[in-house]
Amino acid sequence: MGFILAVVVHSADFQDREDCKLVLRELWFKFPRLKKILADGGYTEELAVWVIQFTGWVLEIVSKVTGTDGFNVIPQRWVVERTFGWFNFNRRLDKDYETNIECSTAFIRLTMCRIMLNRFKK
Repeated sequence: MGFILAVVVHSADFQDREDCKLVLRELWFKFPRLKKILADGGYTEELAVWVIQFTGWVLEIVSKVTGTDGFNVIPQRWVVERTFGWFNFNRRLDKDYETNIECSTAFIRLTMCRIMLNRFKK
């Protein structure tokens, strides 16, 4: 459905590929019954091995289909991109106005609450 399960905000001088373990640890404590995590092609098989060892989950890396040119919808990746697109409707998340990590995290959570409440309304 594209809802956020865990949020970890860090400064831009950290690579997501290296710090994604912070998010996975948070997910592990909140949702230990998860079975499968999808990641884009920027993540490595080394991370997949770590995920299996630490959590027992399967990390499936969704990569671009080989032999295609230009823009193509990558299966299951569009869910993540759609969620990021939803954030653009919130002015505080459209541009990086925040200087405080806690404030950025709070606005992401507030935006997700608004999106979920709008879904219940329909």
